[in-house]
Amino acid sequence: MKALVIVESPTKAKTIAKFLDKNFTIKSSFGHVRDLPKSEMGVDIENNFHPRYVIPTDKRKQVTELKKAAAKADVIYFATDADREGEAISWHLAEILETPADQLKRITFHEITKSAILDAIREPRKIDLHLVDAQQARRVLDRLVGYELSPFLWHKVAKGLSAGRVQSVAVRLVVEREREIQKFVAEEYWTIEALFEKSGAAPDFSGVLHAIDGKKLDKLEIKNGETANKILRDLASAAYNVSRVEKKRVKRAPAPPFTTSSLQQESNNKLGYSAKQTMMLAQQLYEQGYITYMRTDSVNMAEKFLSDAQEFIGSEFGKKYQLGHARVYQTKSKMAQEAHEAIRPTEVSRTPDELRAELDPRQHKLYDLIWRRALATQMPEAEFDATSVDIINGTNGQPRAAAYTFRATGSTIFFDGYLKIYPEGQKENVLPDLLEGDAVEAKTITPKQHFTEPSARYSDATLVKILEEHGIGRPSTYAPTIATIEDRGYVLRDEKKRLAPTDIAFVVNDLLVEHFPQIVDYEFTAKMEETFDDVAEGKKEWEPVIRDFYGPFKENLTKKESELTKKEITETATSEVCEKCGQPMVVKIGRFGKFLACTGYPECKNTKNLGKNGEVEETPPPEVTDKKCPTCGAPLVVKVGRFGPFLSCSRYPECKTIVNIEKKTGVACPKCGQGEIIEKRSKRGKTFYSCNRYPECDFALWSKPTGEKCPNCASLLVFGAKGMIKCSQCDYSKTS
Repeated sequence: MKALVIVESPTKAKTIAKFLDKNFTIKSSFGHVRDLPKSEMGVDIENNFHPRYVIPTDKRKQVTELKKAAAKADVIYFATDADREGEAISWHLAEILETPADQLKRITFHEITKSAILDAIREPRKIDLHLVDAQQARRVLDRLVGYELSPFLWHKVAKGLSAGRVQSVAVRLVVEREREIQKFVAEEYWTIEALFEKSGAAPDFSGVLHAIDGKKLDKLEIKNGETANKILRDLASAAYNVSRVEKKRVKRAPAPPFTTSSLQQESNNKLGYSAKQTMMLAQQLYEQGYITYMRTDSVNMAEKFLSDAQEFIGSEFGKKYQLGHARVYQTKSKMAQEAHEAIRPTEVSRTPDELRAELDPRQHKLYDLIWRRALATQMPEAEFDATSVDIINGTNGQPRAAAYTFRATGSTIFFDGYLKIYPEGQKENVLPDLLEGDAVEAKTITPKQHFTEPSARYSDATLVKILEEHGIGRPSTYAPTIATIEDRGYVLRDEKKRLAPTDIAFVVNDLLVEHFPQIVDYEFTAKMEETFDDVAEGKKEWEPVIRDFYGPFKENLTKKESELTKKEITETATSEVCEKCGQPMVVKIGRFGKFLACTGYPECKNTKNLGKNGEVEETPPPEVTDKKCPTCGAPLVVKVGRFGPFLSCSRYPECKTIVNIEKKTGVACPKCGQGEIIEKRSKRGKTFYSCNRYPECDFALWSKPTGEKCPNCASLLVFGAKGMIKCSQCDYSKTS
């Protein structure tokens, strides 16, 4: 019997081919083979929202090859991913291959191992049309919103914008957080810290003023330096005694194994990877057979892995690190339905060290994180000896008129447990042996001024977390949502790689919140996800769901199209007068932010840049250089654009030639040895570093090189996050 197995990825096909004999031919569809057309809506609204699918031009050759292979096969196995997207790909393949239904079989697995593949082939099933309908419902709804609301934004705000059921909610979250930050008023507060010593005992230890006359201090209790100095005067020449010592054994359990959301969060926090980078690397690891399926809400793990983990832990670390029984976690998420297992290594014995040569550095770091997290879940709790000590001013335990209590806390690891393999930055703080009544001396007492800080901007990790908490999106949507709002110019990365909204994000968000509240309503978006789940479970038909949404949406859209004008949305009157024609100037909003423009446009095209605080930035006359325009020979002048300085012909607009100014790093290109590494900008505005001899030399880096070479592999070292310097190729790193 000749069998054809179709997967969506060539890497996945290559991995599966290792486990099947010559009777099986494995082909890749390279993702979706059919989709809604890009040039039109592709949804027949009058015919029950029937979608019209087309085969994209770049997929036609692949489809032809799949049809030829299918014609030669006795049976066809669709082995696409075990989620709604994978089910939909299988359905589309079944639709276009024109193969008798009794020859088509659907198989799923959550890890690409020999046993999983063979088990799946032994127990095939039919394509689950409920899952297909759920994916189709999401696709159609998002197409209706995107293809009707996005043109509205083009007409009323600026071209190139987009709106979406999930992406617009994500933008709203980012904008609202930024407004919280802008409105935040810092409050002053002080803390008082003392450094104590006990005669004949080491080490010295610090304590923070915790209570006054037995009343615990609130964080903002000491509001100014005057109050802090009064406390210091009260404590002048004071003696101190230990008034309370409390010791207890504290246990900490390991976190559950990774789901899609928690992997994205931890990868962002520990490795600095964006959600998009994390999912790309996880996909590669899955397709190569190293980890289980990476789009999942489940924290379950296979019994075989649990037993293998106990055996491995015992042999590698000793019996004290084994559990008497497997630790099992309960999935708390009510929306967990797309996979049966958490993200874990397919084989516990396949250690990160063994795979170092097989994986690139970024893949290796992510695999190491997944392997350690999964193994840690099957190790004992970490145990700490925690000590809390109160020190009060007075002599022989008798307090003064005003009793000031300082509190010192200490923690030491009694048993590291799971921390042996999954360290979490736990620092020990050792206190000397102290007993109640012990006299101690305050070597220094230091008041420290602080100011409250606003909530931080969202990082990839915190945005994924809040989306998950609101029930917005699903595991497969988090990374593309963040990538989309960044690509569309709604957010930029600040110096800490957090998400900062652009001017256009505020305008679009306010427009949607006021006039299309349902689209950006957190509760509505979450309920729609639950509705898709009902469709996937066969509890609801998908067409009525779309109809119930579309009717009111379309009616409101038509109404707002006639009511609203671009001028009232994007223009704000000012007292500025155009110096060229004398007409009033207004603040306008474009895709790249706010600017001042003459109301005499198009006769007068005078514009002025606005600074961050909305003030007019006077544009100095361009600096004339000694370089000549390569087109007309006129002098080139220095101008400043969206991405920094550049050279422009002084005869502009008659001659529109521009020349980039190289931002040199002083680092020689390691690949060609002739060029120099310079700073550049990608089409999407991201900074990168590449050889100035491009296209002759294509060497490039995403991080700025230091000029030093790695002591391990001789590759260039680059500047990393949090003051680190790391190798551009291997795992080497050091503090700067």
